[in-house]
Amino acid sequence: MALTALDRRLIGWSAAFVISQANIVRLLGPVAPRLADIQTARSARSYTAILDAMSAADTARYRSHYYPDFVHPVIYAVALRTGARRLAELTPLSARTQRVLAAAPVISAVGDYAENVVGLYLLSHREHITDATVRTTSAVSVTKWVLALGTLGYLSQGFVRVWAGQLFYR
Repeated sequence: MALTALDRRLIGWSAAFVISQANIVRLLGPVAPRLADIQTARSARSYTAILDAMSAADTARYRSHYYPDFVHPVIYAVALRTGARRLAELTPLSARTQRVLAAAPVISAVGDYAENVVGLYLLSHREHITDATVRTTSAVSVTKWVLALGTLGYLSQGFVRVWAGQLFYR
């Protein structure tokens, strides 16, 4: 089976995602594991404690990841939406499923942008770190991850079924 134009776009956007994600992990370096702690903090005290535990170099690494992370949400949203369009070409999906698969990555990306703006702001304005801000930002972060990873999971199982069907039912 020859690759379609949509297959090539999906491969390109997926490669861009992997490169973008690897770059963010590279920039974060040893701070990377703390990202999940920050994104899921439940109180101003725990959020501040995580930031306070970082050295000046760690804080600089953490701050540096935000700039490419302002491009990253577009990349993963386009990759996921392209994957959803290709899966819909290969297997029947209900109109509702197609709408959800189109909307979820966009909502996730918007949440990612909101999280990035707030996180970058709070990094320089720690006096504005409150329980309400931290809990709201954490809820946005968790929702972002659920939407993006849920979409990826749905697409992955869909493509595996299509590919297995092509492999075993030739």
